[in-house]
Amino acid sequence: MSVFSSDMEKFKVVVLVIFVMLVPVSLGQLSPSETRILLQVQKLLEYPQVLQNWTYWTNFCYLPSSSSSIKIVCSNNRVTELTVIGNRSSPAAYSPKPGSGKFSVSQQTLSANFNIDSFFTTLTKLSNLRVLSLVSLGLWGPLPGKINRFWSLEMLNISSNFIYGEIPKQITSFKNLTSLVLADNLFNGSVPDLQNLLLLRELNLGGNNLGPKFPSLSNKLVSVVLKHNSLRSDIPLGLKNFDQLKQLDISANKFVGPIPSFLFSLPSIEYLNLAENQLSGALPMNISCTAKLNSVDISHNLLIGKLPSCIGLNSSNRTVFSSWNCLSSGNSRNQHPYSFCHKEALAVKPPVKSEQQNSSIKLGLILGIIGGVIGIVVVSAALVLVLLKRSGTTTTTATEDGKYERSIADKMSVRISPKPAIESRRVPQTMRSAAIGLPPYRVFTLEEIEDATNNFDATNLMGEGSQGQLYRGCLIDGSIALVKCIKLKQRHLPQSLMQHMEVTSKLRHRHLVSVLGHCIVTYQDHPNTASTVFIVLEHISKGSLCDYFNDWKKKEMLKWPERMAIIIGAARGIQFLHTGVAPGVFGNNLKIENILLDESLTAKISGYNIPLPTKIGSESPLNVQDASKHVENAEKEDVYQLGVILLQVITGRLIKSTSELDDLKLQIEECLAEAPSKLRGVTDPSVRGTYAYDSLRTTVEITVNCLSKDSAKRPSIEDVLWNLQYSIQVQEGWTSSGNLSTQM
Repeated sequence: MSVFSSDMEKFKVVVLVIFVMLVPVSLGQLSPSETRILLQVQKLLEYPQVLQNWTYWTNFCYLPSSSSSIKIVCSNNRVTELTVIGNRSSPAAYSPKPGSGKFSVSQQTLSANFNIDSFFTTLTKLSNLRVLSLVSLGLWGPLPGKINRFWSLEMLNISSNFIYGEIPKQITSFKNLTSLVLADNLFNGSVPDLQNLLLLRELNLGGNNLGPKFPSLSNKLVSVVLKHNSLRSDIPLGLKNFDQLKQLDISANKFVGPIPSFLFSLPSIEYLNLAENQLSGALPMNISCTAKLNSVDISHNLLIGKLPSCIGLNSSNRTVFSSWNCLSSGNSRNQHPYSFCHKEALAVKPPVKSEQQNSSIKLGLILGIIGGVIGIVVVSAALVLVLLKRSGTTTTTATEDGKYERSIADKMSVRISPKPAIESRRVPQTMRSAAIGLPPYRVFTLEEIEDATNNFDATNLMGEGSQGQLYRGCLIDGSIALVKCIKLKQRHLPQSLMQHMEVTSKLRHRHLVSVLGHCIVTYQDHPNTASTVFIVLEHISKGSLCDYFNDWKKKEMLKWPERMAIIIGAARGIQFLHTGVAPGVFGNNLKIENILLDESLTAKISGYNIPLPTKIGSESPLNVQDASKHVENAEKEDVYQLGVILLQVITGRLIKSTSELDDLKLQIEECLAEAPSKLRGVTDPSVRGTYAYDSLRTTVEITVNCLSKDSAKRPSIEDVLWNLQYSIQVQEGWTSSGNLSTQM
C-alpha cells in the first residue's frame, strides 16, 4: 500500500511539472511597475464600474474570462492586450448631439478633471501593447500625438467616446497596425494620409464630422467604413485597385457625381452601401457584379434611368435597396420624379474650373480687393448717412383708422421659432418635395364632394374629432379618399383663408396621410357659420400600428428592423410637419392609433393638425414672445407623444393610462441602468433575437429622453431622428456581420 502511495505522489509531481511547463508565459505574474500603471489607469478613468474590483493584489494576468467588458493579455510579465468597455453613452445617444466646437462635459463623459493628455501619458508606459480597446468610457478632449509611443500597436479601438479635434498625424507611425476604429466620436477635419499603413485591413471612422476630402488609403484594406461624416467629393477612381475590399460603407455623406461601375465588380466586395448621398446620373446597363456581392444600398440619391440586371429586380442572390432616387424600374411609388433628381443634381454639382480659369479668378480677386477697399469706404459713408436719416422712423405704418400695418420684413416672416434658424433645422429638398406618387393637388367643387360621399351619407361617416367629421369617399377616378369637414366658427377674409390653404396644400409627404385637395363653401345666409372647408385626404387601408399590436399574428410580423423603419418614418413625418412647411404644424395628436401602415409597412401619420383658423381670434393670436413659447411647448409635446409610441413599440404593450405609462417608463429606466439582460427582459418577446443590443439601447435612451417630465429637457425632433437613424445603422451593421441570435 505504501508503494502504491509513493507511486501516486510521484505521479502527482510529474503531472504538476507538466502543467507548469504547459502554462504559457503569457499567464505569468505581471511586473509591479505595470500593475501600478493599470491602477493609475483605473484612477484616471474615475473608477468605472467594470474596473471597480481592481486592487494592488489583483493578478491582472488571470482575470476571469466571464466578462467581455474587460480583457488583459500578458506576455513576459508585460501587458500586450488591454480591452476596457464601459457603459457610458456616446455622441450618438447624446441629446442634443454635440456639434463641432460645442462640446461640454456632462454625465455621459468623464468629469471636468479628466485630462486626456495625462491619461495617454500614463497609458503609453505600457509600451508592449499590441491591442488597445477603450470603448464607451466617456473619454473627451483632442487625441494627443504621443499615442505614437505605442510602437508595437496592431489594433486600436477608441470608439464611442467624445474625442474631438483632428485625427493626429502621428497615427501614421503605426506600421504594424491592422485595425483602426475611431467610430462614433467628434473628430473633424481631414484624415491623415494612411497610404503607408500597408498592414491595415480594417478602417472604421464612421459617425464623426470628417471631411470634405476622401482620405488617402492603402489598397490592401478589407473593410472601409466612413458613414455619417461630411465627405463631399466624387467617389475616387483609385478604389478600383482595392482588390481585397469586402466592405465599403460611405453612406450618409455628401458624395456627388456618378457611381463608378467598377465598385460592383471589385473582386472581393460583399457589402456596398452608398445610401443618403447626392450621387447622380444613370448606371450603365452593362455593369457586372462580382458573385460575392450580397448587399447593395444605393437608396436616397439622385440616380436616374434603369437598374442594371445584376442589381435589378431579378437579382435574387443579393439584397438591393434603391428607393428614393428617380429610377424608372421597380416600385415607382418609392421614387422621385425625374425632374426632381435633375434639379437637385444641378444644385449640388461642384463647379469645375480649368487652371486658366483659376488664374483668372486669382487675378480678378487681387484687383477686386484693391477696388473693394476704395468702394467700401465710399459705400460705408453713404450707408451711415442713410441710417442717420432713417433712425427716427418706425417699422410700422399707421393707417387712418388707427390700426398698424406690419412692416415688409414682418410680412415675410412665416414661422416664429423659439431658437435661431440653424442649419440643422433646415429641411432638405427631398423632404419638402410634394411629388410622392400622388395625383396633383387640386381644388374640388362642392358637387364633387357630395358625389364622393353620397351626399354625406351616414354610412360613410368614419368618425368625428375636434376638427370636424371624417367621411369615406369615392372620387370620380374610382380611387378611395377621406373627406374631412371643418366648419369655421367665424368669418374670415378670403385672403386670410387662402393663406391657410396655401399651407394645407403643402401637407404632402411620404410619411403623412397626405392632402389631395380642398373645397371651400361660404354661407352668406348663416351669420354664425362663415364657411366650411372640406379637406380631401389619401386613404390608407391596411390599418394602424395599434391594430398590429392587438393581433398577435400581425405583431409577430413586426420584428425589430420593421419596427425601427416604422418609427423612423413616423419621426420623419413629424419633422416635416414641424419644419417642412411654414408656419410649422404642431399639436398633432400623435398616438399609436394614428400611425397607419400601407402595403409596404410604410408609416403614415393621420389625424394631425390641419392649420385652419377654427377658433375665434386665431387669425392674429399672440404676440411674438407668447407665440414662440406656444410653438416650443407644442413641439416638445409632439416629441413626448412620439416617446409614448416608441415605448409601446419597444415593449409590445399598449398603454391605456398615465399611471401605466409612468410605471413602464420607470421600469425601462431601471433596466437601462442595470445589466443588458434586464433591458432585454422588458423588450417585446416578439423581437428577441432580431435586434443588436446597441440598437435597442440607443432607442431606449432616446425614448426616455422624449418622455422627460421637463419639456425643456426633451430633444428636438431632429435629435430624435438622428438617434433613431444611428440605431438602425448599428442594426444593419450587426445584421450584415452575420449575427442572428448571438445577442440573446
